[in-house]
This record gives sequence, C-alpha cells and structure tokens, in this order.
Amino acid sequence: MIPERVTLVEVGPRDGLQNEALPVAAAHKVELVHRLQNAGLREIEVTSYVSPKWVPQMADNAQVMAAITRQPGVRYSVLVPNMLGLHAALAGGAATRPDEVVVFGAATQAFSRRNINCSIEESIERFAPVVAAAREAGLKVRAAISCALGCPYQGEVSADEVEHLVKLFKAIGVHHCGVADTIGVGTPRRVQAAMERALKHYPLHEVSGHFHDTYGQALANIHACLEMGVHTFDTSVAGLGGCPFAKGATGNVATEDVVFMLRGMDVETGVDLDALVESGGFISDVLGRAPVSRAGKALLIKRGRVFA
Repeated sequence: MIPERVTLVEVGPRDGLQNEALPVAAAHKVELVHRLQNAGLREIEVTSYVSPKWVPQMADNAQVMAAITRQPGVRYSVLVPNMLGLHAALAGGAATRPDEVVVFGAATQAFSRRNINCSIEESIERFAPVVAAAREAGLKVRAAISCALGCPYQGEVSADEVEHLVKLFKAIGVHHCGVADTIGVGTPRRVQAAMERALKHYPLHEVSGHFHDTYGQALANIHACLEMGVHTFDTSVAGLGGCPFAKGATGNVATEDVVFMLRGMDVETGVDLDALVESGGFISDVLGRAPVSRAGKALLIKRGRVFA
C-alpha cells in the first residue's frame, strides 16, 4: 500500500552545499532555508558542526543557525561528528539550538576506516556519549547509514552488514535510522532488502531513505520503498550535492523531482512545487549553474528561464 502522505527531509543546505568548492555566503544559506520552509518543507538539515579544516563551507554554522527566522512546525537539524560538534551546536543557547542532531556510520569497515580512520564498532563507541548527551538535552537523534547499498572500496554491501549497523545504532539510543545509498548504485530489490533489515529494529515512521542519483535509480528506489510503506526520504533542492567517491555523480535526488513524481501519484507532501522550483532556481543562480533537477529545470524553462 502506497502511503497517502510522505515526509521529505530537505538536506540541500547542509549535505547539498558542503562539497561546493567556492564559499557560499551565510546570507544566501539563510535565504535558501527561508525559501524552503516557505515552500512547505517541515524538515530541514541546515548545517554541520564539523571542523572548518575539513569542511570549510560549514564554518559559518552558528551564524546561519542564529540568522534563521524559525517557523512553528519546522524541525531544524544539524550534523555532529563528535562531542565537540554537539557542544558547539548547543553553545549558542536558544538562538542557535537545533531540534535534531544527525550522526553517521558506514555499513562497511573499508569505508569507515578510509573516511573516519576507525572501525565501525569504534565509531559507535565515539557516538554513544554524543547520542546520550543529545537525548539528555531533549534533542532527537537521527542516524545515517552510509554506503548501505554499495561501497567505493569494498563493492557490494550485504543486507547483513546493514543490519549490523542498524542494531548498533539502536543499542546506543538513536531514535531514527536512515538508510543511505551514498554512491547511488542501489536498485529497487536490493534497496528493499536493506530496508527490511532496518524495519526489523525500528518502527516504520522512524526509518527513511537517502538516495543518490548517480546511476539514475533514485526515483525507482524511492518508489520501491513506498511499496513497503516507507514514507520519509532525504532530498536536496536543485539536486545539490555531489558524491566525491563516484566520478560524474549527480548527488542527492532532487526534491523537485520527488515532489513532481509524488504529485502525479496523488501522494501528499505539503510542498508547493512552484515555490520549490523557484527555491532551486535561486540557489542555482547563486552557484552560477543550472539546477541538476530535471523537473526543476524543465519547469523553470517553461517560465522563460534560459540555461546555457
């Protein structure tokens, strides 16, 4: 049974912009968040509290969080890699405090060691106090399982490997489990197999999908999840965000493409497609390029926009 309503977690401001080589002004990031919430998005991943040495694009995290005009009913989340990140996220008090923090782990030992220089189990040990402190502060904790469908170093990833990490996150008190196809190699049946493992340990409303469109499979994979009743997905306006591990990767599935598909299926999202498309046009202008979103670009062209 296809769900009647889907929740979209907009990750463009954080996951989408973090790999941009040229700095994006804090004012533009704030404007993007405002446009997205005005378009009806109620879950927005705003920034990350990571070392500016590693992710300079997110160095203005506190400035951005403080400048947002918050709307009732919108949940603002941030990624935190460790206790230092969590402390920084909470340091500004109510003015910069997020509603939710995001932690992450890899489904393969190879990716974990190459990405954060430790084993999967060691990464969970590091996150345990972060999760405990976040919960004590009254924050929701969402976990992202990266490389759940494929790893750039190992290759294929089994459902057993996904479930192993799901259980570890559950054991340390993570509220929500996101299954992420980081390099975009997943296909519908394999995605369903991974989702089944997450659903063994988390209720349906606390499981989500995060799909990259590197091989053009993201919408098909979302549809496969819908067939299982999964109704929460990460998406990125204008298709922002590349994958540094796969050449030619188009990054996160575009919010406009997902909303266009769901609207055609009579599935409610609460998102105004016209306003969303304009949001994608805005940030694409800031970045000096056309939106990656097929639906977004097509609708902007119908409105008279010209792209090289």
